[in-house]
Amino acid sequence: MILAASVALAAGGRSADRPPPAGRSDWPQPNQNLRSTRSAAGSRIDAGNVTRLRVRWRFAIPGRPTFSGLLASTPLVVGGRVFVQDLNSNVYALDLSTGRLRWTRRYRRVDGGPNGLAAAGGRIFGNTDTSTFALDAASGRQLWSRRLTNPAQPITIAPVVSRDRVYTSTTGQHPGGRGALYALDAASGAVRWRFDTIREPWPFPHEASGGGAWNPVSVDEAGRVYAGTSNPYPWGGSRRHPNGGAYRGAALYTDSLLALEGRSGHLVWYDQATPHDIRDYDFQVSPILATVGGRKLVVGAGKAGRVHAWDRETRRRVWVARVGRHANDLGPTLPTRPVRVCPGLLGGVETPMAYAEGRLFVPLVDLCMRENAYGFPGVGFYALDYSKGRGELVALAAGSGKRLWTRELPSPDFGCATVSRDVVFTATYDGRIYGLNVKHGSLLWQARARAGINACPAVVGSTLLVGAGADHPAFAKPRYELVAYSLPDAAAARTT
Repeated sequence: MILAASVALAAGGRSADRPPPAGRSDWPQPNQNLRSTRSAAGSRIDAGNVTRLRVRWRFAIPGRPTFSGLLASTPLVVGGRVFVQDLNSNVYALDLSTGRLRWTRRYRRVDGGPNGLAAAGGRIFGNTDTSTFALDAASGRQLWSRRLTNPAQPITIAPVVSRDRVYTSTTGQHPGGRGALYALDAASGAVRWRFDTIREPWPFPHEASGGGAWNPVSVDEAGRVYAGTSNPYPWGGSRRHPNGGAYRGAALYTDSLLALEGRSGHLVWYDQATPHDIRDYDFQVSPILATVGGRKLVVGAGKAGRVHAWDRETRRRVWVARVGRHANDLGPTLPTRPVRVCPGLLGGVETPMAYAEGRLFVPLVDLCMRENAYGFPGVGFYALDYSKGRGELVALAAGSGKRLWTRELPSPDFGCATVSRDVVFTATYDGRIYGLNVKHGSLLWQARARAGINACPAVVGSTLLVGAGADHPAFAKPRYELVAYSLPDAAAARTT
């Protein structure tokens, strides 16, 4: 059913001004473009001027933090406005130059994240935990809302818009859950198709669940959709069904790369990165589409700490590269005694990679965990202190998977990778933001936010946008905010 909704506007009333259409240097999709390269088109920030970045404005995110914090999404920029969604599903529209609030659309629906938005045709598209919606970009007025699921099997992804279709996904997080990919009509919200990411019935549906996607899909030039899927549950297993006995066999299509026809949702091909996953090794980060040496590649990764590249035409794996620490991480079983597993539950490649000029940039979390055939003895997911982990940003040759350089970081890298010319940005859980040289990983610039970071930066023109919305023990009184770092006008003019 299409729902009508009110909109809460900033002081001064509804803006009658419609933002100008998207320009070449805008950031309209959660990963900048449909290929998910997270490489800023038309940006002015480079290795020669990055040291001149200074805070231009800060926008405080109101509300109560969720388990994942208060802000984990990538901000959009379209027509001189910034659009960002918090983890209570609320949407804010700001002026790019000043940070002034233009409008707010409040949903007050807790979302596990990373969530986020997409823009197309003067509209902003997003999700709550249960529904997908479209807003008027100028005013924040809700145009439509489509309920797809319930809070037990939520939506946690940012949508992607292509060819008048909105692509999103549910996740199967509670017993019996079966995550599904959806295509909705961008004009009305009508469901065009649904693809169930769990191929066979669960043998024990009272216990097993899983599937779906929680990072944005990618779309190629022919309209084909590529998605990385999440793991089966319960993690590890249970006393009754150890070593994943509740989801016997490969558990397709969990931990897989899926290629679907965008118009119909028909499955064209797939490859499973981790069959019968008992370690929570989602293959979840957005697949990157790139042409390297004349070969059309799709590159995916996830919490197993392995980056995979396929030839999109032959559909065969070209290379697999291992990143980070590894121990007891292979095979469909674990012993009944606890052993150290690396990557652990919140390790590996947690957030999206970036690509530019033949190089892949992979953010990494090095965090191990004690696990056994029954799950995670002693410390569960909600008690895990992931501030104890460390991070890396790794550069790989996209054509071969060869490691080019590694930058070690003192805190988990939950902040994706984002490229601006010859600078790659990332951000870590302890609130630090790094600008590194793309060729050799040397540190060019660094800043510290006033809260932890598990959100992804965006770059538009001479501005770097970073959301700091995570709890970290280093901050007694964290300030959850979106921060704009900009070049001085003179520096920006010299690099235009």
